Amino acid sequence: MSFEFIRKLPTPAEIKEMLPLSEELAEMKARRDAEITAVLTGESSKFLVIIGPCSADNEDSVCDYVNRLAKVSEKVKDKLILIPRIYTNKPRTTGEGYKGIVHQPDPEKKPDFLAGLMAMRKMHIRAMAETGLTAADEMLYPENYRYLSDILSYVAIGARSVEDQHHRLTVSGFDVAAGMKNPTSGDLSVMLNSVYAAQHPHSFIYRGWEVNTTGNPLAHTILRGATNKHGNNIPNYHYEDLNLLLEMYNKMDLKNPACVVDANHSNSGKKFEQQIRIVKEVMHSRKFSPDIHKLVKGVMIESYIEEGCQKVGGGVYGKSITDPCLGWADSERLIYEIAEFQ
Repeated sequence: MSFEFIRKLPTPAEIKEMLPLSEELAEMKARRDAEITAVLTGESSKFLVIIGPCSADNEDSVCDYVNRLAKVSEKVKDKLILIPRIYTNKPRTTGEGYKGIVHQPDPEKKPDFLAGLMAMRKMHIRAMAETGLTAADEMLYPENYRYLSDILSYVAIGARSVEDQHHRLTVSGFDVAAGMKNPTSGDLSVMLNSVYAAQHPHSFIYRGWEVNTTGNPLAHTILRGATNKHGNNIPNYHYEDLNLLLEMYNKMDLKNPACVVDANHSNSGKKFEQQIRIVKEVMHSRKFSPDIHKLVKGVMIESYIEEGCQKVGGGVYGKSITDPCLGWADSERLIYEIAEFQ
């Protein structure tokens, strides 16, 4: 086999021992988890706003961003729950390019997975400690989830992962909210089947163990747009799309029907400034239809300190090195506007 085994990495338990979560932060996470759960089960009328950089490439600028977000959170906490995106793994369509802090703690240097695992956990803990906000991350690699299982309050399963059985079964063992995106093809039934699988118990092999799971009733859908065979973007955030998803939910035996709308990716055609318009349209749809209001529990927004994006090594503090993001001023204004809709 053409594998070069470099070194055996520490287990999640060993990394957690090196960078432990304090009792105070564990209690804070439990409170945040309960608040998010109440939104997804319909017990709370608050609205989720999952917002932050496309990829968390630099600890200082990411924590700076989350600190800014925490100040806004205090002003809107009666209506919104802000969940910072601290995405430490970046899926790449062709396999080329920056793959996240787990691969490269320094984007300008070679991969170092041991340093990356430490950097990932350290950044998440620092953001929690400084701001009181627990974060969302994408589970790109199911085996790596346990390195952050005591930290994350929200987990996203990406469009390229949602059809994978290992991702679905792993989510069935979570006790936190998990959003399953529609695949790049746009087939909503694939996404709903993934939610169904994640909500039910399973037996499988995980990290060398035979495991049983009980199912995750907080698994739900994320609409992120699609791409057709000609490479054209097809949005799926419009009123008609939300109504179709509602109809499909009603035909399936799923717990806690819920949807989060991703305002970027194929919904915006990666035109980051369009996220403002898209979010406002989603909020209008919620106002127009009580059923859509009940279904749509949140939005997802890509946002950083500086708008747009730059190449690796560009040197602009707080500017994305992957997909382009909204800048801070527009992001802050948009959050207040979302709160007004509520």
